[in-house]
Amino acid sequence: MALSTGSKIIKTAVFISGTGSNLKSLIKFSKLKKSPISINLIISNNPKSKGLEYANIFKIKKKVFSLKKITDEKKILFELKKDKIDLICLAGFMKILSKTFIKSFKGKILNIHPSLLPKFKGLNTHERAINKKEKYSGCTVHFVNSKLDSGKIILQKRVKIKKDDTPKTLAKKILSQEHKLYPKAILKVFSL
Repeated sequence: MALSTGSKIIKTAVFISGTGSNLKSLIKFSKLKKSPISINLIISNNPKSKGLEYANIFKIKKKVFSLKKITDEKKILFELKKDKIDLICLAGFMKILSKTFIKSFKGKILNIHPSLLPKFKGLNTHERAINKKEKYSGCTVHFVNSKLDSGKIILQKRVKIKKDDTPKTLAKKILSQEHKLYPKAILKVFSL
């Protein structure tokens, strides 16, 4: 499952749908000397994604695919191959990739999820954790497989849920941890 780097920089594509705050932290991480990755491509299924602005700021190639048609995934795979992408980081990407797509990039797709998997797969994680009166929630970086939020876990970070936390305040606390966890998980994957 591990990806070996030797000393080669891993060409990475980041898939986003929203504000791109995890994308921004991954871009900053990619500029560090110790980072094994370079971000060469940003893909979004949302043409209005705020995260696409980082492509302009940091001069990274960007592509938008609605992913409403099956052929869109083929077009994405073509772009990934053309740019010699070795790793995909899903960062707030709100589309489920097909089994075929995942197979063609097997073991080379990472995702960050705002809960302590296997708890609270899917959406509305913060709301569900609060409603279940959980003491902790957090975030998980995992390998992507064909089952939603079920791939091998790389790293997790626990976040304490306070009595007065709302889904919004919890989301904010967890997001700040996501920004630290994703780079750590990438370093772990490439030092395995």
